[in-house]
Amino acid sequence: MTHALIPADVDIPDIEPDFSAPFFQGFQVIASYILAGALITVLIMLIIAGASLAFRGLAPDRVRTWAGENILWIFIAAAVLGAASGLFQWFVNFDFGF
Repeated sequence: MTHALIPADVDIPDIEPDFSAPFFQGFQVIASYILAGALITVLIMLIIAGASLAFRGLAPDRVRTWAGENILWIFIAAAVLGAASGLFQWFVNFDFGF
């Protein structure tokens, strides 16, 4: 049985991770598009719901009923998407590929 001799002082070089993988930029652009699209959709829903509740003759009864039942959920969705977009902007930075 042979044993290998191990030196007492081993010189290990510093390891620096490289996070510049090219597909991260693509993920960032896709996530930016998804968040922006979701925010615009929720904003349009919020405008339609608010306008239909504020002005009686603007929308049919069915739309006003939908708006009355769902306006709280639309506000919650807008708050969650706004917070997620803000955190994404702060940590990752929006990049729309321009």
